[in-house]
Amino acid sequence: MKFTIIISRDHPEIVWNAFRLANLILSQNDEVVIFLNGPSVNYRRLHSERFPILDLARKFVSNKGIFKG
Repeated sequence: MKFTIIISRDHPEIVWNAFRLANLILSQNDEVVIFLNGPSVNYRRLHSERFPILDLARKFVSNKGIFKG
């Protein structure tokens, strides 16, 4: 199946959970596109010890996930 996840918020927990979901979908051999909209394009600055967003983003890309936005 093909999935698109749209992220339009810059709340760390929301972005973190979206990446977690995307990686779960990829682990099931499905296709995922993450569309970053509005303030979410700055997801890199939301990375923290509590919400390791960059780690999940790297895993997403290495597993052939696609970014748009």
